[in-house]
Amino acid sequence: MRKAARRIDSLARKALVASTWHRRSLSISSLRHQRLASSAATDFASSPSAPLSTTKPSLGSAKADRVPLSDSEGPLSAEDVAINHYAHFNPTPMSIKQFLDFGKSLSTNGKEFCAQSSFEFLRTELPVRLANIMKEIQLLPQNLQSQPSTKIVQHWYRQSFLDVIKYADADPHERKVVAKFTEDLAKIRNRHTLVVETMAQGVIELRKALLDEGKPVMDSATRMSIQYFLDRFYMMRISIRMLITQHTMLFGNELPFSARHIGTIDPECDIQAVIEDAYTNARALCETNYEKYPELRLQCINTVEEGVPAKMVYVPSHLFHISFELFKNAMRAVCERSTEPLGIADAHLPPIDVVIVKTAEDVTIKMSDFGGGIPQSNMPKLFDYMFSTAPTPLGGEVEPGQNVPAMAGYGYGLPLSRLYARYFHGDLQVYSVHGYGTDALIYLKTLSDSASELLPVFNKSVMKQYRAQRTHGWSSSTSKFGQLVEWG
Repeated sequence: MRKAARRIDSLARKALVASTWHRRSLSISSLRHQRLASSAATDFASSPSAPLSTTKPSLGSAKADRVPLSDSEGPLSAEDVAINHYAHFNPTPMSIKQFLDFGKSLSTNGKEFCAQSSFEFLRTELPVRLANIMKEIQLLPQNLQSQPSTKIVQHWYRQSFLDVIKYADADPHERKVVAKFTEDLAKIRNRHTLVVETMAQGVIELRKALLDEGKPVMDSATRMSIQYFLDRFYMMRISIRMLITQHTMLFGNELPFSARHIGTIDPECDIQAVIEDAYTNARALCETNYEKYPELRLQCINTVEEGVPAKMVYVPSHLFHISFELFKNAMRAVCERSTEPLGIADAHLPPIDVVIVKTAEDVTIKMSDFGGGIPQSNMPKLFDYMFSTAPTPLGGEVEPGQNVPAMAGYGYGLPLSRLYARYFHGDLQVYSVHGYGTDALIYLKTLSDSASELLPVFNKSVMKQYRAQRTHGWSSSTSKFGQLVEWG
């Protein structure tokens, strides 16, 4: 025990000499992460499943209120012991400013030193984020966990977790180690490319299984449990992908989107340009499906610098995703309401109006269509993953490697778009006048130091949420972010 304690203290001391990024994010929680890496590695080696071991691991650093890994009795596997360790600690939220400052520090601190610092941070932070959400997967209804697609997702996450924790005791000063770590992160990101579609397929498989059992309607408790989980699961996926892509673009062989980009972040993101790009892509898709499309009317108001394009520090790909999904919904509503005959760029179709307003604190993007609006009875379901007004494409099947764009159908467009907006503490809200049209408002924070990650945290209160019969989730309209105690 004394040796283990000395080892933990030594590792904690090493953490204190990390780089600017690491020091900024080195809160009490992340110090615990460093101690965790040592203790998890020790427990992994001494677990019943580990080679040359016959004793049960000692969880000396565990708290009395540690959340159990599962309800099953008996010794845990080596992998589950490691997951249990990392899941006991909270993720460390990063702000856009921290991402930006760290990227800029490459020119002063040197690329090699920064790569080592990023390696030290990510080899602990990524397992914590992976483990937190893996524990939540185990709280899903058993009939969803047993679906083939859900098992595939579980396997991907478990494999990615193991791929990262093998670096827990690696020497960060070894160039080959850091280079191999960067390569492995790229592989992990590629492995998780189809997580959204595969998890969606798991839900579809569950609904089919219930139909086969003569249960045409999913009970409310199961439905709310799945909704609650998917919001948190996909938010964590966004955050993990952000961390990985920042590292691989700064220290790997991937080229940035432009010379001014720092990883995925554009310090001078031209909001109007991103909106216009999203419209162009959605218009092409609309033209393919309907042989017509509504025009765009765009107005940009910069209250900070009048007459200057509205720019901000942001991740353009996130804004593109949100805007593209909203344009698809608006175009579909306008085109399907129109009784005019098919014709490219039909002049009789009402346009889509977009207004961009930048202030010193935030950016608001208002998108308005005249597609007939949404019935009030459907408004509470807009952000439900299991709700869509369009038929599911491809008969509800998602083939591996398939990436066929569709105007609508899976019901994931709006929920995921809201998560992208909320990831850096923005928001997405939808208002509608049935029989007239719909307004969608995107809110983004202009101040990069206040735009920090919104992360789900696994704890006992979360377990209660899964087991309780709830009338609404944390993301309902009664609260902007719901029960923040469950988030970072």
